[in-house]
Amino acid sequence: MLYLRVRAPFGAFRIFTAGSFRPTASFVTPSAAYGLLLNLAGIESRLDDGESVATLTRPDLPRFEIALGALAFPEPQSLFQQLHNYPVGKSGQENQEHETACYGSKYNIQPVRREFLSGIDVCLAVRGNDNLEHEVRSAVALPGASGSRYGVPFLGDNAFLVDRLDLLEVPPEAYWYKRLGAEEGGVREGLCRLTVWVDRTDASRSVAALFYPGSDRTTTIPEEAWVEVGPSQAD
Repeated sequence: MLYLRVRAPFGAFRIFTAGSFRPTASFVTPSAAYGLLLNLAGIESRLDDGESVATLTRPDLPRFEIALGALAFPEPQSLFQQLHNYPVGKSGQENQEHETACYGSKYNIQPVRREFLSGIDVCLAVRGNDNLEHEVRSAVALPGASGSRYGVPFLGDNAFLVDRLDLLEVPPEAYWYKRLGAEEGGVREGLCRLTVWVDRTDASRSVAALFYPGSDRTTTIPEEAWVEVGPSQAD
């Protein structure tokens, strides 16, 4: 197994939403953790078919299991930011001509409140893929040793960079986020919906699940905390 402690001052894990308020999930999502691990391993996840407007995801990406443990719970913050809205389909075509707008670009700018998290301190536990674990260990222990570059690691938003990465020999005492089973009922403190897999071309194929943190810190990772990530989640 691989145990990777990730610390960052800020992070944002966007929920599918529109409007003047753009929230974030209340904790690091499995889908964002998956992207971070691919980044560290130097695995390109994007697929350019030369036709699609949206960024596609390669279908041959590795699959493995992730467990997320909170060493500290992040706090939600928010800020105002200008958002450029672009038309979808035939909407807004009357504003695309230069006679009535800014020559077809950035003609609809609105202020929105964007939420983000501060004080991220999480352990990513990984099992089920020896090759990926080896690549991540090599990248963290000896940065640049492979001679390849894949960009700077970030957390959900490329404006929020990772502050520190540490390989751990054993899992730390953490509040491990467990997946809520279909047979479970009642209210769980800290219950939240986290994305497991994101399909940018078909939102109906994206996968999300309910998770809640354990009530006590423990070095033992509950079996309910493990979740499979990778393209198979969309099948």
